[in-house]
Amino acid sequence: MSGHSKWNNIKNKKGKEDAKKGKIFTKLARQITVAAKEGGSDPEYNASLKVAIDKAKAENMPNDNIDRAIKKGSGEEGSDDFEEVVYEGYGPNGVAVMVNCLTDNRNRTAPEIRHLFDKYNGNLGQPGCVSFMFDQKGVFGLLKDGIEDEDEFTLKALEYGAEDVKDMGEGYEIITSPDDYHSVRKSLEDEGYSFVESDITYIPQTTVSLTDEKDISNMEKLVDALEDNDDVQDVFTSWERD
Repeated sequence: MSGHSKWNNIKNKKGKEDAKKGKIFTKLARQITVAAKEGGSDPEYNASLKVAIDKAKAENMPNDNIDRAIKKGSGEEGSDDFEEVVYEGYGPNGVAVMVNCLTDNRNRTAPEIRHLFDKYNGNLGQPGCVSFMFDQKGVFGLLKDGIEDEDEFTLKALEYGAEDVKDMGEGYEIITSPDDYHSVRKSLEDEGYSFVESDITYIPQTTVSLTDEKDISNMEKLVDALEDNDDVQDVFTSWERD
């Protein structure tokens, strides 16, 4: 999940070819398993698991895969020993980058992430070097199709606890606090709205624009390479994409 705009990410992810679905499902299953292992197998009492399941369903992951991942996390079908690690650094021209990983071997993952930063003119930093530049928020994306009264929709979202509703052209981006994420989502779902994606994510407080073509190319390659790494779950940046 890269870039400051969740809406860009939604459109990019929905355009991925089917050949990459297997890798996406593997990453989602790992996230579900870890969430179930750490917080229990009932999503009604485990917010992290509920978020992970929502993401999996948004990618059309089969229910059997979801159930199997939950059972692995609860120990019913064996369990892999994954841990969450966050790597922080800078891309070209000082773009802040956060990389969320789930790994069973830090000694493998850390050098791989460092290599990608170095390869594309970035620098892997120390923990905490850029995380203070981001705010954790709940974010929903939905298409405008089916929304008859846009003003009424915006008012409803705000009344239910959303902090902001942004017009993204083809759809809307709804911002909430992490604490209000589930209640806002449920309230809007009860009204009949559906989301192309929803997640608790990190939004940069300020963004960086890139004008040099080489910097843009390196930044795109860095994000793509990080997202393609098997251990990487999410990538957040302060890059202001055009």
